Amino acid sequence: MRMGKQTVKLEAAPTISNTAATVGKKEGEGPLAEDFDVILDDDYYGEKSWEKAESKLQEQTAKLVLQKAGLSESDMNYVLAGDLLNQCVGAHYAMRELDIPFLGLYGACSTMAESMMIGSMLIGGGLADNALCVTSSHYCSAEKQYRYPLEYGGQRAPSAQWTVTGSGAAVLEAQGEGPYIHAVTTGKIIDMGISDVNNMGAAMAPAAADTLTALFKDTKTMPEDYDLILTGDLALIGSDVLCELMDKNGYNIYPMHADCGKMIFNIKEQDVHAGGSGCGCCGSVFCGHIFKEIKKGNIKRMILMATGALMNPMTLFQGETIPAIAHALVITTEKEAFF
Repeated sequence: MRMGKQTVKLEAAPTISNTAATVGKKEGEGPLAEDFDVILDDDYYGEKSWEKAESKLQEQTAKLVLQKAGLSESDMNYVLAGDLLNQCVGAHYAMRELDIPFLGLYGACSTMAESMMIGSMLIGGGLADNALCVTSSHYCSAEKQYRYPLEYGGQRAPSAQWTVTGSGAAVLEAQGEGPYIHAVTTGKIIDMGISDVNNMGAAMAPAAADTLTALFKDTKTMPEDYDLILTGDLALIGSDVLCELMDKNGYNIYPMHADCGKMIFNIKEQDVHAGGSGCGCCGSVFCGHIFKEIKKGNIKRMILMATGALMNPMTLFQGETIPAIAHALVITTEKEAFF
């Protein structure tokens, strides 16, 4: 059932039956270490390149969540996956190892929310019984593609974010005990004219504010209806901008807002500047720490919203600005929607 222009309420709300999260060595030294399933001691993951390591990261995390859910590849109707690399090769080379119908996605760092959004719509619409949602990112492969190879030793700006080496995977099913995805809000591309690749938080925050405002209006809910409003990777700068923009829109989200890019690292001690970013940021934090908090009963109602900067280096060299996107899901432990 459509609610307003951007939100769909899922009358047959799919359940998130299980999740898995794998992270790199640096992420495993952060405050959420005990909530990840696997922490790598070698960011090459035994491979000969960063790109091969990222594909293995995604493949193994996908297989792990199926194992945790007690399911096989033949049980799955779809796998929805993506990453940050050119032509989504991280996902393509990972998913060739799984015998599951595949839908490749690119939403930059919003891809975890996008995969769960589309997967839940397929299930809620009666087009699938289940879906596997997977994303990944790798610090070294992303640096080589978007900025400079590590060997260059370039100086990082204070506003720059640290791409998370990690992967998150979630199994969505038509039946289960929850948590449930009751609504999804598809974002619009928003471009406020920011062109600084080292300040992606500020570029993505207006898109996050646009989607979140649409969700509140469409569902007729307010921030205080939720225990948590979790953003994907706005990090220090983008989180502040989002809260200020929402204040101007008449919504105070300060008390319940948290951001995966601020949570995954100890920002002061780990030298990550403004915090974490990348598809693996939201993926590993939600599929690791947050899902466990939901299962413990500490979070009953939440919004999961991941943001993405949709540029590439060539467009910036040509003088373009950074378009951004944000997708959001309403997740609760209640079988019936409260709105």
